[in-house]
Amino acid sequence: MTDVALVPWSADDLDLLRRANTPELMDQMGGPETDEQVIARHARYLRLQAEGTAHQFRIMIPGHPEGVGMVGYWNHEHAGAPAFESGWSVEAEYRGLGIAPAAVAVMLEVARASGEVLPVHAYPRVDNAASNAVCRKAGFTLLGPLEFEVKPGIVLHTNDWVHDLAPNPSTTT
Repeated sequence: MTDVALVPWSADDLDLLRRANTPELMDQMGGPETDEQVIARHARYLRLQAEGTAHQFRIMIPGHPEGVGMVGYWNHEHAGAPAFESGWSVEAEYRGLGIAPAAVAVMLEVARASGEVLPVHAYPRVDNAASNAVCRKAGFTLLGPLEFEVKPGIVLHTNDWVHDLAPNPSTTT
């Protein structure tokens, strides 16, 4: 596994969010945001983190304390039941090094260690081979295709992947 560390999102991470505001990374969200929208999203991450309804992290690798990407999970409803949704992005020059699957795996460990037991879903586009591979490598189970509204009016043809955080009854005593 690639050596990654996750640091809870902080006020210092605005530049990381700005670097992630590229046409390629924001493709699934309707395109890049204005700087005002990025600032508002950063404030939302900080607020939701403080409220405990979302957990966003800076992905660090050796030699890059500024971060090379982000990963997180937040409250979500799936098929009428409480769940978490997860998402991630890694800057272009660091892709293909195993950073995203390692960061997602660490994020799942952090959630489990925090006592979370809800299922964690990820919704990469069906045609996003890299993100679907991240789900597979991080131990998610493919449930199948799903039309997923990422923002009002923006519906994507995605795969629905799930990772169960609940303890396995056969391994607990």
